[in-house]
Amino acid sequence: MGKRDNRVAYMNPIAMARSRGPAQSAGPTIQDYLNRPRPTWEEVKEQLEKKKKGSKALAEFEEKMNENWKKELEKHREKLLGGSESSSKKRERKKKEKKKSGRSSSSSSSSSGSSSSSSDSEDEDKKQGKKRRKKKYRSHRSSECSISESESDSKDGIKKKKKSKDEHEKEKDVKSLSKKRKKMNSEDKPISSESLSEPECIEEAQAKKKKNSEEREKTTEKTKKKKKHKKHGKKKKKKTTGSGPESV
Repeated sequence: MGKRDNRVAYMNPIAMARSRGPAQSAGPTIQDYLNRPRPTWEEVKEQLEKKKKGSKALAEFEEKMNENWKKELEKHREKLLGGSESSSKKRERKKKEKKKSGRSSSSSSSSSGSSSSSSDSEDEDKKQGKKRRKKKYRSHRSSECSISESESDSKDGIKKKKKSKDEHEKEKDVKSLSKKRKKMNSEDKPISSESLSEPECIEEAQAKKKKNSEEREKTTEKTKKKKKHKKHGKKKKKKTTGSGPESV
């Protein structure tokens, strides 16, 4: 079996491009850009002059707008100044009217003096009444606050006394329990109370209870066995007495 020929022909890309010829470009080339139509120097000067004229027109428009704005500002200032002058004139008129009314009122002051004094006295009485009410209200509030404070203090004292009583009773109970344990230990074994702690005493008492219960169970079992033996002995005696007369 011969091997299969997997060789591929080599194609020179440069030679292939030459054989294809020049590439057809879609856009403009560099030569087209260089050969573009260009304006002459005279045309350029004309364009520059047109630009300058346009800038002058803009400047003229801005100047007109500024002049109009200045005129509006002047009108507004005149209005404000006229309003301030009119207000000052009004004030002067009011002052003159007050002076005239003061002169006319001086003649009638003597007649109205008694009425004004009576009205002043009434105002003073009202003020004094309000002050008295405020003082009474404050004193009432202060008395209520003092009563509430005294009640809260008494409640706190009662609570503290109850707590102290409960603590004292707990101490008494603990002491009585410790005394009872000491007595129990001294009756069973002569051991010093200092050498044994509370958990050791409890363990020893439990062990003693277990021993006592075991001894009681043993004694009950022994008594039961003795009763059974007695019953069996009575039955044997009855049998022997019944067989004796039969043999005769």
